[in-house]
Amino acid sequence: MDFLSNIALGFSVIAEPVNFFFCFMGVLLGTLIGVLPGLGPGATISLLLPLTYHLEPISSIIMVAGIYYGAKYGGSTTSILLNIPGEVDSVVTCLDGYQMARQGKAGRALGISAFGSFIAGTFATLGLMLVAPALARVALSFGPPEMFSLMILALTLITFMSTGSQVKGLAMAALGLFLGSVGQDVFNNVDRFVFGFHFLLEGLGIVPVIVGLFGVGEVLSNLEVQMKGEVFQKRVSNLLPTWQDWKDSTWPIIRGTVVGFFVGIIPGGGGIASTFASYTIEKRMSKHPEKFGAGAIEGVAGPEAANNACSGANFIPLMTLGIPTNGIMAVIFASLMINGLQPGPLLIQNQPALFWGVIASMYLGNVMLVLLNLPLIGIWVRFLTIPYSILAPLILFFCLLGAYTVKNAVGDLIIMILFGVLGFLMRKFRYEGAPLIMGFVISDLMEGAFIRSLLISKGSFAIFFTRPISCAVMIAAVLLFVLPFFGKKPLKLGADDD
Repeated sequence: MDFLSNIALGFSVIAEPVNFFFCFMGVLLGTLIGVLPGLGPGATISLLLPLTYHLEPISSIIMVAGIYYGAKYGGSTTSILLNIPGEVDSVVTCLDGYQMARQGKAGRALGISAFGSFIAGTFATLGLMLVAPALARVALSFGPPEMFSLMILALTLITFMSTGSQVKGLAMAALGLFLGSVGQDVFNNVDRFVFGFHFLLEGLGIVPVIVGLFGVGEVLSNLEVQMKGEVFQKRVSNLLPTWQDWKDSTWPIIRGTVVGFFVGIIPGGGGIASTFASYTIEKRMSKHPEKFGAGAIEGVAGPEAANNACSGANFIPLMTLGIPTNGIMAVIFASLMINGLQPGPLLIQNQPALFWGVIASMYLGNVMLVLLNLPLIGIWVRFLTIPYSILAPLILFFCLLGAYTVKNAVGDLIIMILFGVLGFLMRKFRYEGAPLIMGFVISDLMEGAFIRSLLISKGSFAIFFTRPISCAVMIAAVLLFVLPFFGKKPLKLGADDD
């Protein structure tokens, strides 16, 4: 009965006009962001973080979540029509989706992408609804040692599973932890790394740091690249897949949904990992693997389903354990904290309207996305013609406005600009931002769990290995850390990782 009453609570929350409106705005904006190359959901959510100060927490989180999974839908449009992934996780869709467009099958590719995404997103939301409360109940028994071990595992996983050099990933995670320690130490009332700048006493603001890294850094990086492509079908028709398309795509969608969901639960697991895994599975299971890369609809259906299932599953560790699974989840984590909400086991118990309202918004949002994407394909195609030279100044203006209006402090603008330059250099030299953001966001929580653990054990580090759950998690983290040293290529060290 509690289960049904919780579902009823969720739909009563989303039925409120203001929440319905922000759900619609979130998925609409997310789709647009996914369509436009060079502006991902991380940058967009970062730009909108200041707005969340002025919204009700439930409305802001519903909108932010809509932007995230909405971008997954929109990213496939650019991949199929332009051969440029509008959203980074849609890169695999380029392989066969663009080839289908060249063959005059863009409508069918877009159709199966939208329906596959809807199916996967709906089942992922169902999985979130079933798994998250049970996991949260288990996590309620976790103490500071278990939480510290989980955060160590999360940082290890996100560096282990990141593309490129693991050394660079570890360096970024360590830098994030360091940056999170700037300001006044609440345990000892000591100033740390402020160097006489009073605006640093409160620490580095989440908004200017994230807006700088994702927003300004993304713009500066994209200005170096000429993102040009040929839209093969400016007038897209025949958006409904044929019976044969459904026959070829049904099992890829099912397998992609399962793969994406389980990859999304793992801290460090992202859309890229799930889409590549799905594409590899479909190619190996196909009776005609030679079709892949030449316009196989299975190569669109499976990865797109995996991508959207992954986005729903990403919310499980965030909502239940307070651990963001990737960089964008770390930004959403920051959005929750800005609204005075602490992600973790108590979130579902203390904020049931928020949790079940977000779940209900995902069901509604997936329906909205299907209704929006297919009829508005023509409009999305027109947006692809907007030069980035026009978009870039507008994005920078909103970055400056958003960072300043949080506290009306010039110091935040300085921080944002510095982190914008850092974000640009990180992209240029192939340092990933996700480990840095995750380390920065969980730094305070990790330090607090560490100190409380040592207080419980009277200074003994053995507490992390004498408690069964903490010990198992810590051993898993250590194994993941040392595993690359025992491969044929111990660790990728070069700038180009060649």
